Amino acid sequence: MYVADAKRLTAAGAKKMMATAIAEAEKAGIAISVAIADAGGHLILLERMDGGRFHTVHSATTKAVCAASNKRPTTAQGAQAQPLDTIHALGLALAAGTERWTAMEGGCPVIVGGECIGGIGVSGGSFEFDERLAREAVESIGASAK
Repeated sequence: MYVADAKRLTAAGAKKMMATAIAEAEKAGIAISVAIADAGGHLILLERMDGGRFHTVHSATTKAVCAASNKRPTTAQGAQAQPLDTIHALGLALAAGTERWTAMEGGCPVIVGGECIGGIGVSGGSFEFDERLAREAVESIGASAK
């Protein structure tokens, strides 16, 4: 077969995920940045809340791209989910490109019907907080983060 049908993340889906993450951050009183990318790692939406630190924009974007590329949540694990020590985590980021790979939690893929259609990255809270908001945002559109 030379052609395949593919799903894609719509702007409406990205906006729903964004609204979900921002609403939860507002409830917690934590200023975050949220980035949502398509399956190719191209940015669809980016928002930094008032009071959010400017470096969180880059962190959130990298988390979204990495999650979409690896088709799994961002963690300190390699492409085959092997544990990475600090040297290997830094080396992988340098080899892949610091704008494409991160070991920081807070990025989740957007999976529909077993197909990765994008990624979301949240930055500004603890790693656990960022990961939870990313996962809840993905689930808000009926998708899975795993």
